Amino acid sequence: MSTLRFNALKETLNRKPVEIEEKGRRSELFGNNVFNEHAMLQHLTKDAYKSVMNAIEFGTKIDRKIADHISTGMKEWAIGKGATHYTHWFQPLTGATAEKHDAFFETIGNGRAMEKFGGGQLVQQEPDASSFPNGGIRNTFEARGYTAWDPTSPAFIYGTTLCIPTIFVAYTGEALDNKAPLLRALHAVDTAATAVCKYFDKNVTKVNASLGWEQEYFLIDSALASARPDITLTGRTLLGHSPAKGQQLDDHYFGSIPNRVMSYMRDLEQECMLLGIPVKTRHNEVAPNQFELAPIFEEANLAVDHNSLLMDVMEKIAQRHQFKVLFHEKPFAGINGSGKHNNWSLATNTGVNLLSPGKTPMKNLQFLTFFVNTIKAVHDNEELIRAAIASASNDHRLGANEAPPAIISVFIGSQLSAVLDELENVTKGKLSPQEKTDLKLNIVGKIPEILLDNTDRNRTSPFAFTGNKFELRAVGSWSNCAGPMTVLNTIIAKQLKDFKVEVDKLVAEKDLKKDEAVFNILREYIKDSKKIRFEGNGYGEAWEKEAKKRGLSNNKTTPEALKAQISQKAFDLYEEMDVMSKIEVEARHEIELEEYILRIQIEGRVLGDIARNHVIPTAIRYQNTLIENVSGLKEIFGNDFKKLAAEQIDLIEKISAHIAGINSKVNAMTDERKKANKLEGQKAAEAYCNKVKPYFEEIRYHSDKLELLVDDEIWPLVKYRELLFTR
Repeated sequence: MSTLRFNALKETLNRKPVEIEEKGRRSELFGNNVFNEHAMLQHLTKDAYKSVMNAIEFGTKIDRKIADHISTGMKEWAIGKGATHYTHWFQPLTGATAEKHDAFFETIGNGRAMEKFGGGQLVQQEPDASSFPNGGIRNTFEARGYTAWDPTSPAFIYGTTLCIPTIFVAYTGEALDNKAPLLRALHAVDTAATAVCKYFDKNVTKVNASLGWEQEYFLIDSALASARPDITLTGRTLLGHSPAKGQQLDDHYFGSIPNRVMSYMRDLEQECMLLGIPVKTRHNEVAPNQFELAPIFEEANLAVDHNSLLMDVMEKIAQRHQFKVLFHEKPFAGINGSGKHNNWSLATNTGVNLLSPGKTPMKNLQFLTFFVNTIKAVHDNEELIRAAIASASNDHRLGANEAPPAIISVFIGSQLSAVLDELENVTKGKLSPQEKTDLKLNIVGKIPEILLDNTDRNRTSPFAFTGNKFELRAVGSWSNCAGPMTVLNTIIAKQLKDFKVEVDKLVAEKDLKKDEAVFNILREYIKDSKKIRFEGNGYGEAWEKEAKKRGLSNNKTTPEALKAQISQKAFDLYEEMDVMSKIEVEARHEIELEEYILRIQIEGRVLGDIARNHVIPTAIRYQNTLIENVSGLKEIFGNDFKKLAAEQIDLIEKISAHIAGINSKVNAMTDERKKANKLEGQKAAEAYCNKVKPYFEEIRYHSDKLELLVDDEIWPLVKYRELLFTR
């Protein structure tokens, strides 16, 4: 095994950056492999083009006859670009993407063939989907699941395959994917936000949720990664002593990008341009060999698709550059993990960002309306947001030894807090002309000036306002953005819907003017949601005590957090907003619990295997060398050998103690795993969390101590210093 380690290091040190040929200006490459508006104008009839655009903008259905025209144009475009196959590209509840490729090729008899792709094949497919997670929605013998075209996310070519973004539903109609609930949530927030916008601008007919994700990741040489069974099987290191130098000098963050990594990034960015993924930013992150890329904001559904596609593309490009991409939230102990910050906002079809103040008091009142309603929605549903970001891998960040914490809070900055505090004291009921003028000019009117110098300064908040958007920082780097975005847009939709009902009631029953009614309701919301706002350091024991005093939840583990998904409150919310049925919610809860159990189970088995089959034999081998040395000293020096061999004897004793520690802890962990395997659902997840997982650190402790004691020449596992600092 040590030979494998040193061979991997030798191979890594001989790597050269892959030469990347620039294919042209980024602006010229952008969207070349996407069936976008430009491509549709060239390859579709006028009626077909109009039908697709109406489906995108208004959600209208596409007639099957028109679908035949669209499929013909799409096929000719794809074949013209070298495509030989097509696939319905979907996002099952595994969190990854799925695809089954079919060739355009069809035989037509008499030894002849043709390329065929009809409207029926475009609009709907029927994959054998029995092996995808379904949470009990259907039995294995009821294998049918349907994929249905989502025209709001354009088709694209990757390699030689035309990929058609689709939703995935069961035979009985329930969603079996991440996209269908997201689309419903986006429709709900569009409906609710548009209705509220009409208080301020009658011309608004549509509101889109926008999303800008920031993808953090580690790049490790593929040879080094392959020499670590834990990285190969779990995506993270289960063992490994921290190197003397980690991230404490802050010399990696925003530093010069290593040559091999730069080559990888250039290759990746060119592929992204062709696929219409508008990546713009790249840089070194805080930890060694950790990096980040971020795109320009897009409509939320498209942004989610692009992030899912990006993660696939990143892994494929990495293979060309002999890299392994690690998306795990905490692949290395003792240094920063990786997140996927979700920057969210709402924008109207008239070009207004609803979370950005305007030039008039009325525009700023509109901003305040959406700003305060967002805070209120998060306050009322903080446990549901925590559940949406819960996973076995993200638990290493949330509520562990890294910001952001598991406690959901909202950071808006001291100056905006002062604005809300002033609004909290607005007179109840009708406003005097003087008060209304003072309010609009001196409080609401000055919001744009306040925001000029009030950008985000708090990196510990899981949900922060950053000038013209809210940033949900607690999403894990391995996660599909669809889950958190479904929850966020659903709770905002519900909140805006309730807000409109309350405003309309005040206007009708209390004879208040519209702006007075808005101020009255916002004042109550500010009071009701005050405890979720926190301007201090949202990390550490002091904040945990404060949060407990405020009545905020602190669900540190996934089994704890996921309970919120199946509360009556959650069922009612999803059903009222037509986002998910109770069956769909329960299915997702069951799938996420099962995934948690399986991930901890796999990690436990891998850890036991490495500890017993790699670490202990190596320690015994080195111990035998020490024993031979002590025996030789005794033979030469007789009774004086104890004085000369004191260090060696001490090492032998320490190694024996750590070997015994590993063996006993692995046995105990295995016994607990067997007990957990007899349980189901919540009880099984809690057993794995509270009974099995605690042994991981105890086994690691003994192994990492042995790493410091055993001869480096025979240690089998690639060390942290090699994984993190080999360029």
